[in-house]
Amino acid sequence: MLRAFYANKRWFLWAWGGAALLLASLYAQVELTVRINDWYGAFYNILQKATEHSVDEFWAQMLIFVKLAFPYVLIATLTSYFTRLYSFRWREAITFSYLAHWRRVDKEIEGSSQRIQEDIYRFARIVESLGLQVVRAIMTLLAFLPILWRLSSGVDLPRLKEIPGSLVWVALLVSLGGLAISWLVGIKLPGLEYNNQKVEAAFRKELVYAEDDKIRYGQPETLLSLFTGLKINYHRLFLHYGYFDIWINFFEQLMVIVPYLLMGPALFSGLITLGVLVQVSNAFSKVRESFSIFISNWTTITELRSIHKRLTEFETNIGLR
Repeated sequence: MLRAFYANKRWFLWAWGGAALLLASLYAQVELTVRINDWYGAFYNILQKATEHSVDEFWAQMLIFVKLAFPYVLIATLTSYFTRLYSFRWREAITFSYLAHWRRVDKEIEGSSQRIQEDIYRFARIVESLGLQVVRAIMTLLAFLPILWRLSSGVDLPRLKEIPGSLVWVALLVSLGGLAISWLVGIKLPGLEYNNQKVEAAFRKELVYAEDDKIRYGQPETLLSLFTGLKINYHRLFLHYGYFDIWINFFEQLMVIVPYLLMGPALFSGLITLGVLVQVSNAFSKVRESFSIFISNWTTITELRSIHKRLTEFETNIGLR
């Protein structure tokens, strides 16, 4: 899956040049995000004491925001477009690598058409999207950890205020705790996703054969039996995703108020200003989201694990492993 794209001279420029371009784009986005976070401090401090400032200062801050936000939107849009092109080139590389080996195999391989046509596409799309998110998370951590560490001096809670970088440690602990609970709640999802792909492949195969021969294939009894198995598996999958969604939604909502719980007392005691509180909230969210990148993408990771297992089996069957 990786060698077909990254170790192939034909795709060298796309694979490595494209990756470098995407990394540069992510770096630019993170830098703009840091500058927007700094803007929050100045802007909300003006709002907190609006009567002590002129409206010209307000409009000046609006202009600064426009100069930061518009380039961010443009870069993010172009990055999304190029990412789609990049993942399609990856799909093309894997597809023709598989086809060359698959054509030389005489035995029938379960779900070959689905693996070549659909699984490759989904694998390239998910890996590209998830990979960019992980890289962005790492860059965001490198940029925001020093900021959040510095802002931790404003914590005015017993014990926590005595710990250097307390906000960083809180973000790390809640993320690790959330990851552990997510793993427990969603432990059955990868196996269910894998079984789901198998029954989907069997149902699709019967329909494809029926396109050319409706006498031997596509009989109502056969299709009903296959779809019943599909329905049972989906209902089981939906049930487990329901448990997982309850946990994820609760976790995300809880994390919204954590920065305010930690910094709210300091605002009322006069230790920090409104601008600092908003900066902390934004920086804490960035760091916590970076630490929790696997929690927020757990269902995607589950799908990827299922696809990877199927493609690994396919590579073994066609002699690529």
